[in-house]
Amino acid sequence: MSSAADVTPAGRVSGIDKIERRRIALAESALKTLGELGYARTSLREIANNSEFTHGVVHYYFRDKIDLISYCVRYYKTKCAQRYDEVVETATTPDELGAGFLAKMTQTLVEETAMHRLWYDLRAQSMFEEQLRADVVAIDQLLEEMIWRILSRYAELLGAKPSVDAATAYALMDGLFEQAVVAFADDPTGAPERLVQRVGQVLPKLITT
Repeated sequence: MSSAADVTPAGRVSGIDKIERRRIALAESALKTLGELGYARTSLREIANNSEFTHGVVHYYFRDKIDLISYCVRYYKTKCAQRYDEVVETATTPDELGAGFLAKMTQTLVEETAMHRLWYDLRAQSMFEEQLRADVVAIDQLLEEMIWRILSRYAELLGAKPSVDAATAYALMDGLFEQAVVAFADDPTGAPERLVQRVGQVLPKLITT
């Protein structure tokens, strides 16, 4: 049951919840522009011009471009980190888990390429923008844990154990995925196929039988 602090007497959402909901709406609106233009070419005014929100409204909820972009990528990548959970929870064989993992991976590559480009752009920028580093580290940790859940369950279904640690597994999978994101712009048909082949080759090698 909600407390009095959460809901007004009329049942309306509290001020804090309204602010967060508006920030989410702004983030969802901004993600398309960010994905198309990238970090360096995007300003708060550009985001406002390509959304239903005014520049003043965007600036009210986010203090600057870094604040907005960090929030957007955090919001998007948190959802990404959870999208494989159903596959991990429902797969009953190694082949089923592998197939589900590859299907989800290629789906997000094809349907959300712009968002992944933005993430890799932001991660590179964090080497120069100190304000970005904490968020990038946190997102990387979420994604590393996601890959580890997949690999651990895959090993369990094989009656085996992972042959590498979580950081190494993530580096390998993320490297293959980043290559696919870069290649997708020039080869939208071949890039997903190569990603499936390469991940399919690497995944069994990360298990000690």
